Amino acid sequence: MPHNPTIVSEGTKTSTVRAAHRFDEDRLGGVVREHLPDATGKLTVEQFGYGQSNPTYLLRWPNAEYVLRKQPPGELLPSAHAVDREFRVQKALEGTGVPVAKMHFFSDDRSIVGTPFYVMERKVGRVFTDCALPGTERDERAPMYRAVAETLAKLHTVDPAAVGLGDFGRPGSYYERQFNRWSRNYLQTKTREIPEMDRLMEWLPPHLPPGDETTIVHGDFRIGNIMFHPTEPRVVAVFDWELATLGHPLSDLGYCCILYHATPAEYWGLRGLDIEGLGFPSQEEFVRTYVEASGRSDSMRDVHLVFSMFRFAAILDGVRARGLAGNAAADDAEEVGRLALTMAKRGWELAEKS
Repeated sequence: MPHNPTIVSEGTKTSTVRAAHRFDEDRLGGVVREHLPDATGKLTVEQFGYGQSNPTYLLRWPNAEYVLRKQPPGELLPSAHAVDREFRVQKALEGTGVPVAKMHFFSDDRSIVGTPFYVMERKVGRVFTDCALPGTERDERAPMYRAVAETLAKLHTVDPAAVGLGDFGRPGSYYERQFNRWSRNYLQTKTREIPEMDRLMEWLPPHLPPGDETTIVHGDFRIGNIMFHPTEPRVVAVFDWELATLGHPLSDLGYCCILYHATPAEYWGLRGLDIEGLGFPSQEEFVRTYVEASGRSDSMRDVHLVFSMFRFAAILDGVRARGLAGNAAADDAEEVGRLALTMAKRGWELAEKS
């Protein structure tokens, strides 16, 4: 899709490729042309600055644009940065009504860009790093948040088996398995002592949510991973499917609602802002929209949020570990990683109250 220079949002800005993430652009260009014949002429590569996990690039030819996502360089945890799974789930969701970019091809040939990668459609729209949606009008914000809740509900109503994802994860015991995974990851790479993480790892096992309901879950569903239409309050794409699996749908909802418990300075959240005055729905209204759109008979509880904050803290500390090792996908990895401490504290505060 041709570049539209009138659309500028923080999450879609590009810059020159960072030194640690460079590769042979001519070799890549030849491979892309084998799959996408319209990619002719001189290739230029830019890197998207937003995102903390898998480096993402804009591939631009005179008459075509595509996006490439790859694993980061360096030593990786065994289950992390699964770009093959990202490709598979988005490919499977095409035509379901869940807004995803069109997948073009996947390659596990490391000789091309150094790691496995995939190439997808370049979508045009607005991506906001800030949950307060800067630059939007007050009357746009509630419809935009409603679209986010309805998009999540749409994902959770897709039958995994019907789209070829019946084996995309193990059904049942999702919270127990996720707790074990993120506890293990945190302990393997932790960059500092966080007392609240230790307390949460003791508190969570006997309090984990019951139920073995299984749907496709995104795993990192938040405002920053959503692209809105350039001018309308609707979602045109959901990105960053690295953590997607089969799991409990309320895990995605709880994770998305972290934005109500983080301040603008902590993770571009809404805590402390005049939510009603700015035109945003309350957490209760956001959850109600999701529940109605998904047809659920139950709703989110505090423990869903506590678990999401624990898991997010583990993810953030992993980002800091990559920043300290010099192989993070974005320049602010260490700064973002410090938020692990804040998320753990928020989670423990809520656990103590509940």
